[in-house]
Amino acid sequence: MIWSEREARRIEKARILIRSGVPDAAGVWADLGCGEGIFTSALYTLLPVTSEIYAIDRDRKSLQSLARNFAESYANATVLTRAGDFTRPLDLPLLDGIIMANSLHFVRDKAPTLDLIKKLLKPTGRLIVVEYNTDRGNSAVPYPLSDTAFLKLAQSIGLRDAQILNRIPSSFLGEMYAALSFV
Repeated sequence: MIWSEREARRIEKARILIRSGVPDAAGVWADLGCGEGIFTSALYTLLPVTSEIYAIDRDRKSLQSLARNFAESYANATVLTRAGDFTRPLDLPLLDGIIMANSLHFVRDKAPTLDLIKKLLKPTGRLIVVEYNTDRGNSAVPYPLSDTAFLKLAQSIGLRDAQILNRIPSSFLGEMYAALSFV
């Protein structure tokens, strides 16, 4: 397996965070702002193998690394990498689910972006957001979104049944949370 021991630990933490929000049914998902694929990998290991995942990121080098890791780690994985910016319209099929892990904190004005993202989801679609649980930003997390702020934002843009799935300690900014909401 190409994942380093450190990356494997990060994938396991990601699995713990999102596990209860990922359905048992196969579907078509996207990881928006996927980076090198830690949460893409966690999602892949939680979904049935017949599922399809689109890994979307602006950084082509990260996508190449993700593709290499998946090719060597998961023989039959259906993960499609695409260069793209989730703050702009994306050409994707309607999705059963979207995960956004540590990507929304790069967006200053989140409501228009989430409105755009909602349009990618099927009527029964779900959105999983993973962020640091803080409202104080820094150079690495310029526009953070605490769990309370996410729940308010989700309600204000018409996402249904928003809830916090899980929280885990983080050596960076104290705590991370995963939240689930529906279209």
